[in-house]
Amino acid sequence: MNRNFVACSLGALLFALSVSAQAQQPKKVPRIGYLSATDPASDSARSEAIRLALRALGYTEGQNIATEYRYAEGKPDRLPALAAELVRLKVDIIVVAGADTAMRAAKNATKTIPIVMVGAGLDPVEAGYVESLARPGGNVTGLTSLGGELGGKRLELFKEAVPKVTRVAVLYDPATPDSVHDVKEVLPVAARALGLTLRSWEVRAAEDFDKVFAAISKWRPDGLYVPRRSPLMRDNEKRIVGFGLKSRLPSAYGGRVSVDAGGLMSYGPDPADSYRRVAVYVDKILKGAKPADLPVEQPTKFELVINLKTAKQIGITIPQRVLGRADKVIK
Repeated sequence: MNRNFVACSLGALLFALSVSAQAQQPKKVPRIGYLSATDPASDSARSEAIRLALRALGYTEGQNIATEYRYAEGKPDRLPALAAELVRLKVDIIVVAGADTAMRAAKNATKTIPIVMVGAGLDPVEAGYVESLARPGGNVTGLTSLGGELGGKRLELFKEAVPKVTRVAVLYDPATPDSVHDVKEVLPVAARALGLTLRSWEVRAAEDFDKVFAAISKWRPDGLYVPRRSPLMRDNEKRIVGFGLKSRLPSAYGGRVSVDAGGLMSYGPDPADSYRRVAVYVDKILKGAKPADLPVEQPTKFELVINLKTAKQIGITIPQRVLGRADKVIK
């Protein structure tokens, strides 16, 4: 009887030790791959907003989640290698920040790791990222920014804000697919409806700007339109904004960062709302949801930003009805 008691006690002890050992096994910390076409400084507002949104959902960096950041530093040809590196690290999810070039690199790198896109500008169905918005069907989901579709609305608001505009110079980076779509497909239709004459100029490298600015000045436009903030455009933003101010050209941009820098106006999706939604996608996937079953979301919040300081500097008056619709006015 004593022998049985000892055996039972020993068994119980071994079981308890086994359970305790299992309990002390560290849980696997999910790893997020973050792929951006830009650099850490330029992307910091977006990456930090996503980090804070994840924290609000209970994910603390370094404790129960880890992020592997990879930046192409404005060099699109680096993106395939960076995407492949994240796949080799066996991250649980790849978050692709913004650029369609980065989305293509991630999509080509893996058909199994879930990919969450953050505001890709091209139509994700036409681009081949997903089968449909409602049922993506593969390993990609997330948010699309409706980049091209917003071009017509942005041009319309530009005309409302500056009624005298009739000749608009369009400055774009042909390495950005959604800018090309905007310039070739969307803007000409909107311009015809608004009675505007458009002429577009490509900028492929930093050394092209002075030559392009000279050509634009020779054409004598009365408005400047920059559809997308690509890495090249971002790195030369002060030059673009400075050209507009020096030439006293009203200017319209795809995002508020350019208006904060001195551009006249912008219209686009509210970035803060988009970044919050990205965190929700990551949370759902980490809890077992499949990207194929998570519908791709389109923006629901948009913002019109107007810089009155710039308006005063270039000598124009924004109609009150337009100012009344603005989400932010810089005075």
